Amino acid sequence: MKVFWRWHVERAKNIEAVDLFCGVGGLTRGVSNLGINVIAGLDIDKTCQFAYEENNNAKFILADVGKYDSEKIVKLYSENSTRILMGCAPCQPFSKLQKGTIEKNHDSKWGLLYAFLTHIKQVQPDIISMENVPELEKEQVFLDFYNQIKEMGYHIDYKIVDASDYGVPQRRRRLLFLASKLDEIKLIGPTNLNNKITVRQALDGLSTIEAGKFDEADPLHRASNLSELNLKRIKHSTPGGTWRDWPKKLLPECYKKESGQTFTSVYGRMKWDDISPTLTTQFHRYGTGRYGHPVENRALSLREGAILQSFPKDYKFVKDSNYVLDDIARQIGNAVPVRLGEVIGESIRQFVMSMGVKYGK
Repeated sequence: MKVFWRWHVERAKNIEAVDLFCGVGGLTRGVSNLGINVIAGLDIDKTCQFAYEENNNAKFILADVGKYDSEKIVKLYSENSTRILMGCAPCQPFSKLQKGTIEKNHDSKWGLLYAFLTHIKQVQPDIISMENVPELEKEQVFLDFYNQIKEMGYHIDYKIVDASDYGVPQRRRRLLFLASKLDEIKLIGPTNLNNKITVRQALDGLSTIEAGKFDEADPLHRASNLSELNLKRIKHSTPGGTWRDWPKKLLPECYKKESGQTFTSVYGRMKWDDISPTLTTQFHRYGTGRYGHPVENRALSLREGAILQSFPKDYKFVKDSNYVLDDIARQIGNAVPVRLGEVIGESIRQFVMSMGVKYGK
């Protein structure tokens, strides 16, 4: 059912959104939960189409956002709609993990925020939402993005937030950006400062599985296999601990050297009664971070990763039995947490209501 607001009592205007770089639909699902009608999502990754369309009432458009015709985006909206253009341009060039390893001029992803800006200029949406990594704030591309939107007459608010302050069971710092042509718009304040959701609370009710196995009742609840050596290592790992807890014979050679002593954030277990560390696209691999299950001898399952990204427990990622762990983990790790999408949606809802608009059908 579509949700309509009465705009200054003049006429009903359906609030519609288009999601650029939509992935499997974390942002789309979040704002949809707040009554915003997302009509389409665009992404170049065809592996995301099933999950996006299966879980959301929106069309998936397989396209390179950097080359897509803005006029086609304009035609997606209804004639009298209040238009939202939102998205999260791929953030790998800006992340701490990639910093200094990618030549800016040789990585096409640096230009995707400029592509977003070009679409904004052509579409002229009423409201803009952008989500990305905090490191983006220090880059020239963000300064250009901010200044040119400001010059177009938009009111802007952006903040660097920790997703755990808003109910995502994960330590995940993000830059949230909102802008509106209509009036001052503000991101809502933290909702979970004093009641953060822990790993235990988030994963409660999931069945016990072994490395390399899955739950037949929920095939997405499956874990990567572990080598015999890594199985020995995880058995010696403690929640919140490091590889320093292992017998010396289990250490990789690089960790026996002085130069390897600082790499303590890999081969670790999560703590039950804490939020999880930041999930990456490799959260399903035990050796790539602190992604060991708190008590079971395995890395996180795909379903557990999705839940820690605040996807609903019944969110479907694959059709039939096509479980390619690396693909699904990439989709989940790259997603905007659904809860952050809800925060953006609630910020827009409160903004619209503050302008004297009433809920109606």
